[in-house]
Amino acid sequence: MKFTPGPDPDFPYLNQSYRFHFPQRSKWDNDIISVGGNLSPGILLSAYEQGIFPWFGPEDPIIWQSPDPRCVIFPDTLHVSSSMKKILKNNVYTITYDKDFTGVIKGCAEIKRPGQNGTWITDYIIEAYMNLHRLGWVHSAEAWQDGELAGGCYGLLMGKVFCGESMFAKRSNASKAAFLSLAEKLFENGVAFIDCQVPNKHLMSLGGEEMSRNNFLELLDIYIALR
Repeated sequence: MKFTPGPDPDFPYLNQSYRFHFPQRSKWDNDIISVGGNLSPGILLSAYEQGIFPWFGPEDPIIWQSPDPRCVIFPDTLHVSSSMKKILKNNVYTITYDKDFTGVIKGCAEIKRPGQNGTWITDYIIEAYMNLHRLGWVHSAEAWQDGELAGGCYGLLMGKVFCGESMFAKRSNASKAAFLSLAEKLFENGVAFIDCQVPNKHLMSLGGEEMSRNNFLELLDIYIALR
């Protein structure tokens, strides 16, 4: 089957009230679960409820993935280093929530990352997540300094699970300040864990830990249904 880059124009648009069933988990034999479809609200919300998220390049069709192992952060594993405690205590950055979602997601798309050629946060992704933000599903945290957006992060909140998507920093530790502030706020409000998707050194330094996909999906089923 031949796929064209980006969303399939012939795939039906689903609003947030509708759900789509991805392949059964018993048939998952690698990280890629499905290919194709679109980024309409119903499709995206269905994916997150089933432990799946879109991750694809500018020249790819939409690729739906569920990595194994998964990276998660729990309330009791969140790590705030002594240096970050000082930064937060001294209000080096002013932290806000949902004040400039557009600035955050575009900042995540534009920031250059070591070892990466380009970004997976395409115009399709930006449009889709801005739509989910307007609908109240996706949230951002911003770190400001001298009146300028210095860094931030964003992700999707469903039930008692926050699915982190991306973060960026234009100034030292700005993304950490935004993320740690948001994480503490989420945990204070009863979120059971943060899904960080793919483990890396940066996330592990913030308290991330690896979990098998099966164990992750078991937890997801429990907590994503809670309100």
